[in-house]
Amino acid sequence: MGLTVGVDIGGTKIAAGVVDEQGRILQVVIEVTPAADPEALADAVATGVQKLRRDHDVEAVGIGAAGFVDVDRSTVLFAPNIDWQDEPLGAYVANRVQIPVVVENDANAAAWGEFRFGAGEDVDDLLFVTVGTGIGGGMVSRGELVRGTYGVACEVGHVRVVPAGMRCGCGRYGCWEQYASGSALVREAQDRMQSELPEAAPLAALVGSDPALITGPMVTEQARAGDELCIELLADVGRWLGEGIAGLTVVLDPSVVVIGGGVAAAGELLLGPARAGFVRTLPAAVHRTHAQLRLATLGNEAGLIGAADLARAR
Repeated sequence: MGLTVGVDIGGTKIAAGVVDEQGRILQVVIEVTPAADPEALADAVATGVQKLRRDHDVEAVGIGAAGFVDVDRSTVLFAPNIDWQDEPLGAYVANRVQIPVVVENDANAAAWGEFRFGAGEDVDDLLFVTVGTGIGGGMVSRGELVRGTYGVACEVGHVRVVPAGMRCGCGRYGCWEQYASGSALVREAQDRMQSELPEAAPLAALVGSDPALITGPMVTEQARAGDELCIELLADVGRWLGEGIAGLTVVLDPSVVVIGGGVAAAGELLLGPARAGFVRTLPAAVHRTHAQLRLATLGNEAGLIGAADLARAR
């Protein structure tokens, strides 16, 4: 199969791109996400695809969507940020564009993209952990995407790491993403600033003493500039990240763990503490080969590239 389209549905925008067999993006179009109207969203996806088909002979479409996707890769069972429940997204779009459509969880699509063309292209298995507002995950084993019996495997951000811990958006308490995500990074920065400790003064000066204006990229930028508090905050998130990965490694035993998402832009400020936390927490660490922790290489395009390639493989 030749060219396919990958679609990455975000909370505010839809990115659709033509991708070739080497994982190269040839053209991208952007549409606004009508998050409150499922049929309008399908129309927006179809519009993006049809724009790309004007200039390219496209054979299939892959869509990466946040949420649970059924085992047939067609229906979105539930989505946390878009008004979807048992939504036949694949059929909606296929009826409009008249070519095959595959729907996949966005983290799974990104995992596949990194496996095929990114940080994991030299191995036949990987665990992908995306660290953004929350934590998502995907797993490839022996060259196959691990989806589980019902298509909803690898929701790793909701593994409980602290009994009776902080409440999560999923309704449970103590989920991993409450401690090792971009949201956790911002929350801790805000708490430190509100404490009025001297080390928080540089961060406070940036936001006019309004903690609500703190962002994850701001903390990362300050850490790169040598701000000791921000370095410490990233190290705390990295430690939680590494400890969680150690727990997953006990079950999954991957050769490579690829870390992506917005927080991964911190590079070694995050990855160094994560590696240390991973080794310190991994059971029988001296008696086993350690998984390599690597930064993702495809950035925000991983999901689009992976979705397009999954459509080609399908």
